[in-house]
Amino acid sequence: MEILFLSPEVAPWSKTGGLADVAGALPPALAARGHAVTVVTPLHRSVDRAGLRAIGKSAAVKLGPDLLEAQLFEVARSNPKLRTVFLAHPLFDRAEIYGDYPDNFFRFAFFSEAALEVPKALGFVPGIVHGNDWTTGPAIWRAHERGLGKQVFTIHNLAYQGLFDASALRTLGWPLQRFHPEALEFYGQLSFMKAGLVFADALTTVSPTYAREIQTAELGCGLDGLLRKRRQALTGILNGIDVHEWDPRTDRALTQRYGPETQLAGKAACKASLQQELGLPVAPRTPLFAMVSRFVEQKGFDLLLEVLDDLLFGRAQVAILGNGDKLIEQALLRINRPRAFAVRVAFDNALAHRLGAGGDFFLLPSRFEPCGLGQMYAMRYGTVPVVRATGGLADTVIDEAAEGATGFSFEPYTAEALRGTIDRAILAYQRDRLKPMQARGMAKDFSWAVAAASYERIYTRLCA
Repeated sequence: MEILFLSPEVAPWSKTGGLADVAGALPPALAARGHAVTVVTPLHRSVDRAGLRAIGKSAAVKLGPDLLEAQLFEVARSNPKLRTVFLAHPLFDRAEIYGDYPDNFFRFAFFSEAALEVPKALGFVPGIVHGNDWTTGPAIWRAHERGLGKQVFTIHNLAYQGLFDASALRTLGWPLQRFHPEALEFYGQLSFMKAGLVFADALTTVSPTYAREIQTAELGCGLDGLLRKRRQALTGILNGIDVHEWDPRTDRALTQRYGPETQLAGKAACKASLQQELGLPVAPRTPLFAMVSRFVEQKGFDLLLEVLDDLLFGRAQVAILGNGDKLIEQALLRINRPRAFAVRVAFDNALAHRLGAGGDFFLLPSRFEPCGLGQMYAMRYGTVPVVRATGGLADTVIDEAAEGATGFSFEPYTAEALRGTIDRAILAYQRDRLKPMQARGMAKDFSWAVAAASYERIYTRLCA
C-alpha cells in the first residue's frame, strides 16, 4: 500500500512528546512490512538541517485570498520504501513547535492542506492518508472530500483539540456550510480535532483502555457522544517503543550495560553513577524513584507534591527530569532536600536513558494517560513502574497483587492511593521481592512490529 503519514512532529528531528516517537517509529515498522510510506511534517526551526536536501518540488495551497507555497526537503533514504518529507515555510520557523501563537489555526491548516499536495508533487496516489492528532484533522476532512485514499485518524491525546474562533473559517476560506455540530463546529468554535473524528474512515487511539475511556463523560473532553456514535470505527492499538534505542545491553548512554541474561548485573553500577551525576548520596540500599515527564497537570504532579515530603524523609530518593508548566517547575525547584531529591528542568534524552537504568522504580501517577511510553522504557531496563491504572498504563503494568505482576498500580486519583502504593513498592524493595517483576517486565514485547501489524489490518480492511 501507498501510505501518506502526517504528523506535526517526528523523532529524531522534532519532538515535544510521545507523538514524535510514534511518528518516528511506526512508519519504518510499516515499511519493513513492505508498504511504501511517505511521512510529511513541517520543517520547524528546531530541526537540524544537516542531512536534509531540497527535492526541487513545492506544495502550493490557497488559504483565503493567499497563495502559499512550501518547499519540499527530505532526508537520505536508508529504506526505499520509506520517505520523510519536510514542508519549509516561514509559518513553521518559530521558537516552539506549537506555542501560544494567535495564527496557529492558519499554520496548521496550511500544514494539513500542503501535506495533501505532496503526493501530486512526488508522483504517487496514496491508498491511505493517516493523520495524527488535531493538527492533521483538516487533512483528513479535505482528503475525504477529495476522495484521496481512505482516511485513518489517530487520537494521541483528546485533551488537545485545536479549538479556534469561528472567524477562522472565513479567514481560511473554508466552506461555511461545514460549520455545524455534525461537522467542524464544537460549542461555537472551530474544532480541528473534530474534523478528523467526523470524516475519517477509521479512528484509532493509542491503547485499548484509552479507547474505552474517551467514550465516557469523564475523559471524553466533550466529544464522548461523537466517539460513542463512531465506536464501530474506533480501535485502541497500544503504542510500541524503539527496542533498538531503548536496550540496556547496547545503550551507550549508560555507565555499564546489562540485560536479563546477566540477571541485571550492572544495574547497581548505573544507579550509583546516576546518584553521583545528580548530586545524591550513593546509597545502594535506599530505593530510588525516577520520573521522566512533561510538566503538565495530566501527569499527576499534584498528587506527587502531596506525598513527596513523607517519601523524602529518610525513606527514598526521588529524581525527576522534564520541563513544561512553570508553576509545576517552580514547585519542584522549591523542594530543599538535596540528599534525597534532584530535579533537572530540561529535555535531555541521554539522562532519560540513565534514569531508566539507574532507578529502582519509575513514577507515573497520571490523571489520564492515553498510552505512556515511559513505563515501557522503564520495564525494558528492569525498573519497576509505579503508576495509576488508566489508559495505556492499565494495559501495560500488572499490579503486584495479580498473577504475572510487573509493577505497582492504583485506581483512585488521590494522594492517599499513591502513598499506599509507594509504601507497597518500598516494602517489596526492602524484602527483595522485585526480581520476578523486573524479569517479566524485561521479557515483554513492546516492539513496533506488534502495533504495525494491527495498523496493517485496518488499512487492508479499508482498501479491500
